[in-house]
Amino acid sequence: MRTLTINDAQFQPASDQSLLLYFGQQITIGAHQRVRQLLRLLEQEPIAGVRNLNPAYCSILISFNALRLNHGTLQEILGSYLDRLDAMQIPEGRELQIPVCYGPEFAPDLNEVASLHGMTPDRVIELHASVTYVVYFLGFLPGFAYLGELPEALATPRLDSPRRSTPPGSVGIAGNQTGVYPFAAPGGWRLIGRTPIAMFRPDREAMSFLSIGDRVRFTPISAARFATMENA
Repeated sequence: MRTLTINDAQFQPASDQSLLLYFGQQITIGAHQRVRQLLRLLEQEPIAGVRNLNPAYCSILISFNALRLNHGTLQEILGSYLDRLDAMQIPEGRELQIPVCYGPEFAPDLNEVASLHGMTPDRVIELHASVTYVVYFLGFLPGFAYLGELPEALATPRLDSPRRSTPPGSVGIAGNQTGVYPFAAPGGWRLIGRTPIAMFRPDREAMSFLSIGDRVRFTPISAARFATMENA
């Protein structure tokens, strides 16, 4: 399918009812900001016939009603939105802390991650908790936030064979990403800890604990503290 460039964005049909708009191919804060700006503008001024918006690291997948729009018309409309992005103000993300127990009962892959990088498990924990992560987008499961970027020294490939079930609250790493499983689910990320914080609760007004644009720090806690918080 043909790729079209308008301003600093590229368009590519993804299906007969969807269009992929992306700002480059790299995970950068600049591309993330452009995604957030366009999302906010589309939320403030919806396009008739657009059904769904699915943001990712540097792209948005736009689903539309093919009886009301086609790729060319949607690209033309979006071009006028792109012209206004520089003036689009987006709110500052929240600063949040997620307590994590990196104890062996919660971290089945911690020792292997340490071995792969020639460091101690304590150093893995220190590095993982040393940076502020950005919530680039949510997906895969409700409340699952893709956080980046890991310290380069911790970048680790996924497991060769995914687990059939990953406990809720598990903190995993994959590539240069980290994230928290909101539910028990199959998964191939390497697990290095677990949080007692519920990442998704349908009884909350904001069902997902994290939102796109938030900034997150992981705070190490003991197993005793984990149990106290989990039972609170």
